[in-house]
Amino acid sequence: MSNKETKALGQSAAPAGQVSDLNPAAEVKTALAGFVSDINQFHEEISTKLQQQEERLTMLDRKSNTIAGRPHLAAAAELEAPHQKAFEAYVRSGDDDALRGIDLEGKAMSSAVAADGGYLVDPVTADTIKGVLNNAASLRSVANVVNVEGTAYDVLIDQGDLITGWASETGSASETGTPQIDRISIPLHELSALPKVSQRLLDDSAFDIEGWLAGRIADKFSRAESGAFINGDGVEKPVGILNHTAVDNTSWTWGNLGYVATGEAGDFNATNPADAIFDLIYALGADYRANAVFVMNSKTVGAVRKLKDADGRFLWSDATVAGEPARLIGYPVLIVEDMPDIGADSHSIAFGDFAAGYTIAERPDTRILRDPFSAKPHVLFYATKRVGGDVSDFAAIKLLKFSVS
Repeated sequence: MSNKETKALGQSAAPAGQVSDLNPAAEVKTALAGFVSDINQFHEEISTKLQQQEERLTMLDRKSNTIAGRPHLAAAAELEAPHQKAFEAYVRSGDDDALRGIDLEGKAMSSAVAADGGYLVDPVTADTIKGVLNNAASLRSVANVVNVEGTAYDVLIDQGDLITGWASETGSASETGTPQIDRISIPLHELSALPKVSQRLLDDSAFDIEGWLAGRIADKFSRAESGAFINGDGVEKPVGILNHTAVDNTSWTWGNLGYVATGEAGDFNATNPADAIFDLIYALGADYRANAVFVMNSKTVGAVRKLKDADGRFLWSDATVAGEPARLIGYPVLIVEDMPDIGADSHSIAFGDFAAGYTIAERPDTRILRDPFSAKPHVLFYATKRVGGDVSDFAAIKLLKFSVS
């Protein structure tokens, strides 16, 4: 560097209007020291900000963990949260403004708003009701359950075989019979519940509105359904399996349910009580036995548990794995309290493939109408669901009749 350039550098480092008294080397050293000091100060500021941000994140994590440990009214996805709040506001106060203002795109099917004033249960509550129904002692847990949008569900059954014949190379083929197809129509009926609660209780923010409402409706619906699937007469309710005509299995025809008699009125045969159970099993076709289930009530179970085979071994075996049903001669047992007790000429045990033999048709939504006027100072909640059921394959279910013949 020339003396002229060094002098120019020294003059540029000095304040305006002054001439630097430092030599070039000292002036460069002073400039570098100032630069390093600025870098250190910047580093300290960045470190302080990062530490403050880390403290904030730690506090947020602690709050999130605390909130996660609290019991929630609902555990729905964030997408369903607006409808959850709107439905709760409607239940508590009847305010439907939030429900009407919701954008229904992306919402579950049960979050639609009806124009006639009926409102579908929010997704979480509907799931709760469905879970209780499935876990109840009902044919629903083993039957064929379908969701429909119409007023009825039709089942087409091919009950005949396609007749075949042997043909030779040169012989003429003769016409054979054609299969027969039956149509079974299952109409949907309206199942309703009308629980009530005081307005003062609704105003209490600590009260679990959804849990209470779901529990009351589920209990009402499950008991009504279970009884109808067994004994329903088809008048404004499903047709139960025991409402169909039962005939001796040796003379069984389509449209009836075949039965096997125990040989003694109102009891098992005194000499060979277990024979009737084996006769019932093998009265069912081999194609159905693979998925067959016994259905009976608790009192009948108490009698069946005492049955032994010819070698003195019990026919009943308890489940060895949690959640598995008990078994009778290797087949699962479903305890349905609506089945009749053992009595003279009673059909107290059913055996069959109910997934093929009984169909439950239902609309997948539950509707709730809030009525604050009819039972003041209480608020009524009119919940409805449309469901139907009927035997869809008469060859898939057999009955045990406690009679002589």
